[in-house]
Amino acid sequence: MLWCGVTLAPEETDGPSRESVTEKAALTAPEPASPTGIPRVGRRTPVLSGWGRLPVPGRELLSEHLESATRGAALSRGLGRSYGDSSLPARATDRVVATRLANRILGFDPESGALRAEAGVTLAELNRLFMPRGWFSPVSPGTKFVTVGGMVASDVHGGNHHREGCFGGHVRRLRMRLADDGVVECSPTESPDLFYGTLGGMGLLGHILEVEFTLHRIPSPWIWMETQRVRDIDEFLAALEEAAPRWPMTKGWIDCLSRGRSMGRGILLVGRWAPPDEARAGMPRSRELRMPVELPNWALNEWTARMFNAAVYRSHIRKHAVRVVGPDSFFYPLDALLEWNRVYGPRGFTQYQCVLPRAAGAPAVRAFMDRLTRLGGASPLCVIKDCGPEGLGTLSFPLEGTSIAIDMAVSPDLQRIIDRLNEFVIEVGGRIYLSKDRFTRRDHFAAMEPRLSKFEALRDKWDPRRRLRSAQSARLLDRL
Repeated sequence: MLWCGVTLAPEETDGPSRESVTEKAALTAPEPASPTGIPRVGRRTPVLSGWGRLPVPGRELLSEHLESATRGAALSRGLGRSYGDSSLPARATDRVVATRLANRILGFDPESGALRAEAGVTLAELNRLFMPRGWFSPVSPGTKFVTVGGMVASDVHGGNHHREGCFGGHVRRLRMRLADDGVVECSPTESPDLFYGTLGGMGLLGHILEVEFTLHRIPSPWIWMETQRVRDIDEFLAALEEAAPRWPMTKGWIDCLSRGRSMGRGILLVGRWAPPDEARAGMPRSRELRMPVELPNWALNEWTARMFNAAVYRSHIRKHAVRVVGPDSFFYPLDALLEWNRVYGPRGFTQYQCVLPRAAGAPAVRAFMDRLTRLGGASPLCVIKDCGPEGLGTLSFPLEGTSIAIDMAVSPDLQRIIDRLNEFVIEVGGRIYLSKDRFTRRDHFAAMEPRLSKFEALRDKWDPRRRLRSAQSARLLDRL
């Protein structure tokens, strides 16, 4: 295999300059009101948090040398964009290694698209470097601010799951540090149990040091996008089913606060890469603003959320519209507002994402939406996607069916809402996405995850002393 290096010039690197290992405490956070039982964190306590802004005591070690820095570490984390506690330490004293300085691209084969990179390389950087060369990630989640190590650990999926599956289906090899401090390579043919257990394994089988995967060729850096206004959840499910064989990328925004005949109304988005004769001239430009302030907790409430949702739905004046857009607009619309999680205020928020199996049918999706709208607590951010066959990873999230993701502000009633949603998901044979979860109970997770015993057997083999752990594994799996 011919490998061509891709070098980042010093002025192009994203993040701090390369230095020796440094230990860093995240900025201390305001003391939360803790209405859901999350322990309060003192103002002078060093903390780490996920995208949901619910901090726990802890520090992270920044190093460009992951192989040495991860020795004896309990957890690795990338950019901290998982919503819940999967990238947070189980104990304040746990050694947590941040991978974002280990951002070298180690090799690229321009014939096959095979790329090898350190775990801290971000999707944003891959897009910047390879999209002008006619290559793009085979699977892209809803943010480009994620590392390739995090994409493996979460086995991310996107709007093309019904065509391309999860990211792990395109990974060829991994280099990992194990719990016993050994360093190994694994693949579908070499230690395959470790390889598939790591896809979606949330970093609990080893520290991901390097990832080898395959990029896909694209005809242009532009996307032909069509949008359709949808009246209710039944029409939405029919539209997704009709679009799946025709479009490689499908997803939708749902007004998850509307009820009655308009329950589940929203906007369906479908897309494909535009050939040169349809593409615009030049490269798409990314326009980003930063959320200037943290809003007070009262700013986003049911009334303002309903107003926002109604405005978004009615702004789609034509029932059907066609545009040629850049990948940022299609894949990562929220990335245009940096630190948009400050909209939820100091209370923080979570995202609840589940998949309901196709076998349960449209009535299950309709019943879930009815329960969600009756329980309340939802925000303007609700996404529906069509999922294809189950992923290859032992704990990969998607299965064939319908995925629904809802952002929810932290409130005294949040745990009850999550419990009621999980009870329904268990009843119909669905499951939740660990990368988003913060509030699922241990018994609920065990009830919805028949593959859990297989994953625990892998942990017994590769980490019998449970040296690798996170706040999430302590909550759902381990006994500390």
